Amino acid sequence: MLDIQKIESIATIKQFKEHYFAQTTAPLDGMWHLGFVPISQHFGFYENDSLVGYCCINSEGYLLQYYLSPVAKISPSELFLSITQKNNHIIGSITGAFVSTAEPHFLSLCLDNAASVIVHSLMYCGTQHKAFQRSSDVTLTIATTEQLDIFIDFAVMAIGAPKEWLTGYFKGLISRQELFGYWKNNQLIASGECRKFDQYQSGYADLGIIVHSNFRGKGIATEVIRSLVSIAEKQSLIPMCSTEIDNIGAQKAISAAGLVTKHRITQIQFK
Repeated sequence: MLDIQKIESIATIKQFKEHYFAQTTAPLDGMWHLGFVPISQHFGFYENDSLVGYCCINSEGYLLQYYLSPVAKISPSELFLSITQKNNHIIGSITGAFVSTAEPHFLSLCLDNAASVIVHSLMYCGTQHKAFQRSSDVTLTIATTEQLDIFIDFAVMAIGAPKEWLTGYFKGLISRQELFGYWKNNQLIASGECRKFDQYQSGYADLGIIVHSNFRGKGIATEVIRSLVSIAEKQSLIPMCSTEIDNIGAQKAISAAGLVTKHRITQIQFK
């Protein structure tokens, strides 16, 4: 008999998380899987009181991860259909899923039960041959604790992110020396992130960038990304990043910086 329970500590499913990432065919987007997933609700699948898998669902009812161990008696497709179509009283109603093309097992189950599929984001990983690269024209400096409020106000103004969330997020990046600024005449023009992974994808660096609204369309984003790529490669890390499908400007800047895209994050609505 299968039992579903809320997982209060992600440490409980650490081994399953390792198996989940091991099944992927390319690195997963850092903001999704190491940013959004940890703050979403996890549920454990138990057979005879033994944990055999888990799933992760965000506050909007979207599945972000789904894993079932090979030792489970129930099949992955049978359980998937059960929790997505029958409104389990523990999990509640599931709307759909966000899943990348680098997660073939999860993606296949989602497609089997899909009413609609759209591309949400493009995932970039690695760069073109060195012959296509050139050094950046901008110099980035590591953000300091004293500059925290400047970076927070900058991001609030530029992208409208919640100040409370940014405070904790930027504090973490500064403490790890993963937040950078491009300054001009003592004004913060762009912020850049080169986030390293502590586990699962330790050979990669996840890049992020925000450009001041008054300086967009001037090629600054491309130059900042080039600088971030250089920072990552000097640490023997493979640069990666993502952007939403409708952000054409970001796609042009990322491609111009030499990063290549092969995978997508899809948004799937279930039947």
